[in-house]
Amino acid sequence: MTGSLEGKIALVAGATRGAGRGIAVELGAAGATVYVTGRTTRERRSEMNRPETIEETAELVTAAGGRGIAVPVDHLDHDQVQALVKRIDAEQGGLDLLVNDIWGGELLFSWSDRLWEHSLDDGLRILRLAVDTHIVTSHYALPLLIRRPGGLVVEVTDGTAEYNAANYRVSFFYDLAKTSVLRMAFAQAKELAPYGAAAVSLTPGWLRSEIMLEHFGVTEATWRDALVREPHFAISETPAFVGRAVAALAADPEVSRWNGQSLSSGGLAQVYGFTDVDGSRPDAWRYMVEVQDAGRPADVTGYR
Repeated sequence: MTGSLEGKIALVAGATRGAGRGIAVELGAAGATVYVTGRTTRERRSEMNRPETIEETAELVTAAGGRGIAVPVDHLDHDQVQALVKRIDAEQGGLDLLVNDIWGGELLFSWSDRLWEHSLDDGLRILRLAVDTHIVTSHYALPLLIRRPGGLVVEVTDGTAEYNAANYRVSFFYDLAKTSVLRMAFAQAKELAPYGAAAVSLTPGWLRSEIMLEHFGVTEATWRDALVREPHFAISETPAFVGRAVAALAADPEVSRWNGQSLSSGGLAQVYGFTDVDGSRPDAWRYMVEVQDAGRPADVTGYR
């Protein structure tokens, strides 16, 4: 993928950590100029109160071979998003790729509370962070994206359309948020197609994000130690894997073939041939159905 996105301009909205950071860095590795946004900077933290910053992400993009540009943005603030898009227009004259990866709801949802038990304020905040932010960003960015043919929107979510249609995603607000993003990609695909642009939804598998590694008390170097506590974590993947999926889509001259579809990092790896950093191709969603949800013992043979 080296150099395949040279000259391309990308906006990764929600690139402070996790999948967003992985996507931004892999786009940089392919030579793209990447605007990375989020609320946590070296001077100020968001309510997540975590150490990762957008400046770090931008530096990683540049170190990978691209050009990273950090812009502090609260994607619920219409004026901030509009100013971001105006800046990209002024500096670059166009936008080739929009990745909507804004989330920030990890500390707000409960895995056990039912709708009537869940904090209503927290639940509605989740929807604002996970749904409204994507809408606001696309509203302002799409006019720039359709200026020239070939633009792509990637809506990052959790779960494929097929999986989420058949499985309750544990919590009412989480389920609604992640399923809504799938439908937003479908709707944008319909509106973008006449302009020669495309939109897809994309899900990573079980992501070894900073927060997930901390949850298990491991690092990326020692992640397999978590298998004692959760054997199915063996199917997990790094943020680079979904990043490579986005880079492959963005470099595909026939990306319109995917327009409106729900995609996964594992599924796209089978098509484009990219691998995770360890050389494997974890197919997490097929594993979830055939092994984990089926109650079978953890065994990734044939799945990575």
